Amino acid sequence: MIGNISSIETMGLVDGPGIRVVVFMKGCNLRCKFCHNPETWCTKEKEVWSSNELIKYVLKYKDYFKNNGGITFSGGEPLFQPDFLLECLKLCKENDIHTCIETSGVGEDYEQILDYTDLVIFDIKDINEVSYQEMTGKDIKFSLKFLNSCQKKNKKIWIRQIIIPTINDSLEYILLLKEYIKKINNIEKIELIPYHTMGISKYKEYNIPYLLEGIPDMDKEELKKLEKLLLN
Repeated sequence: MIGNISSIETMGLVDGPGIRVVVFMKGCNLRCKFCHNPETWCTKEKEVWSSNELIKYVLKYKDYFKNNGGITFSGGEPLFQPDFLLECLKLCKENDIHTCIETSGVGEDYEQILDYTDLVIFDIKDINEVSYQEMTGKDIKFSLKFLNSCQKKNKKIWIRQIIIPTINDSLEYILLLKEYIKKINNIEKIELIPYHTMGISKYKEYNIPYLLEGIPDMDKEELKKLEKLLLN
């Protein structure tokens, strides 16, 4: 089985517990206005790996994992390549490697994928049906269906939400997000991620219109205040 990979980070410290190999996979069903990795959207420019090649590569770093490190499949959207992802996850479990996927939940054929996934980092794009569609180009129902599957399978979850000035940085939105999160079981961590503009140059490189032109980076001190409100 082969898959398309954008890049690999070998000593990741933020995408899951411990030290991790982070595999950024190609392809995504969403077109989020705030995405800073548009180069991962499609698979035309591709770096092809077989599942066996990838696991052989990951095993070189297993000594660094210790008790809680492992591998995280990110993107793009890892569910965009479900067959390749599933085979990689199976090989990871055969080699006693902790597995994590960072995902919006928009994909298909993920029930068995979840069986081989130890941790889900769930990216909340928006909590409102209308604004979710406007921000991502997709119906929120796909994301909610995936989240429901995670709940049924009792998966451990980290929650992530990108906070964007003038769009979702209000106290009102954070309080609604707080109520939304209360309904989700097995949450181990909640993170608010500051929106930044470092990816704009990529849009110019790929000749893609940048739809949030003029919106500044999220102030990190303001983000801390919102995070305190969310978590307390």
